[in-house]
Amino acid sequence: MGEATFAPNDLLVSDVPVITRNVTIVSGQNLKRGAVLGNITTSDKYTLSASAAADGSQTPALVLATDCDASAGDVVAAAYASGAFDSTKLILGAGHTAATVEVAFRKAGAPLYVRVLK
Repeated sequence: MGEATFAPNDLLVSDVPVITRNVTIVSGQNLKRGAVLGNITTSDKYTLSASAAADGSQTPALVLATDCDASAGDVVAAAYASGAFDSTKLILGAGHTAATVEVAFRKAGAPLYVRVLK
């Protein structure tokens, strides 16, 4: 199994309560903290959410809390299930914007918020 590491980068903003949970990141990726994750419904594993995906991961669900190298195999890593994030620090998959991610979080009723800081 690969490894996950924490590297602070001012991703979290505001006073929204922060909750993390451990999820499995599917192999073949090297993701950084702040990556917006989608859930692959058939395996219940997570990957960088891309809007054109058709496996469930097209819907943003969580935000990766640690750097995660899953290039050699699946990795269990922490992901934010609640929090507010600086939109410029999020890592978005193809076809997503901060606005589309925020809309997906609102539709899901998730306590995840994307903030555009000025």
